[in-house]
Amino acid sequence: MLNEKYIKLAETLKSKFPNTTVLVKEPMQKHTTFKIGGPADIYVEPVTADIVPIINYLSECGSKYIVIGNGSNLLVSDDGVEGVVISLGRKAGEISISENKIIAGPGALLSQVANAAADAGLAGLEFASGIPGSIGGAVFMNAGAYGGEIKDVLETVDVLTSDMQVKTVTAKELDLSYRHSKLMDQGGYVLSATLKLEFGDKDEIKAKIDDIRSQRTAKQPLNYPSAGSTFKRPEGYFAGKLIDDAGLRGYTVGGAQVSEKHCGFVINHNNATAAEVLQLMHDVDDKVYNKFGVHLVPEVRIIGRNMN
Repeated sequence: MLNEKYIKLAETLKSKFPNTTVLVKEPMQKHTTFKIGGPADIYVEPVTADIVPIINYLSECGSKYIVIGNGSNLLVSDDGVEGVVISLGRKAGEISISENKIIAGPGALLSQVANAAADAGLAGLEFASGIPGSIGGAVFMNAGAYGGEIKDVLETVDVLTSDMQVKTVTAKELDLSYRHSKLMDQGGYVLSATLKLEFGDKDEIKAKIDDIRSQRTAKQPLNYPSAGSTFKRPEGYFAGKLIDDAGLRGYTVGGAQVSEKHCGFVINHNNATAAEVLQLMHDVDDKVYNKFGVHLVPEVRIIGRNMN
């Protein structure tokens, strides 16, 4: 049963922000690539113009909220999420191009932005074409693959800071490093990102994108729900190789499994719960540490009730 205060809050949000999607007791398994997660008390998918006003409103009235992106790097509790989940998704996915620069909203999918760049004959974003995340999440964690990272092409970002100020900051000011940005430490939300690319040959750019996507299909377990690479790469090692060398290929807890195709992925093999995925992650870390003395740090963001 939904708390009375959240019923009233949902009604208020619907009234104040009619262009924004507001749902109650919304199953988060519908909004993550893991296909796992209990209900959010309130699920909000705002249009771009409503993002700042909604966050300001919730902050002012003391309501608990969390901001997510495309849900491609997320493990959500079976018990759901308390308060409001603000999903910067399709409604905040604008893409515009001016000369060699792309301005993208936080909900713009990396694959869409990479395709738009290719169509415009702009090179440098091909590496992101197979990453199943959004621009906002990609900047937040400095996403990367196939030899490239967002920091390589990011020029500026409009952010809503933790003290509710809208500012334009440079990529350098975000202190981007491996799967890290200053936003992780200081808080704040991406409102838009400007990427600076190089002019190139359209056919060559599209061929590179096709090659990357072919590699991804060949090497990754895309036929099962997952959150991509489960663990960060330990310095001097590869997480997938450590897991494989520890004899954990195919290791299973309930419906969760270390992928037999790529040991760096934990997959939802058979209606896995968040608890099963979390237990598997703990088991893998313990076994790898016992064998190699290396701890594996989750790359997946873990949220929701009882997920400490």
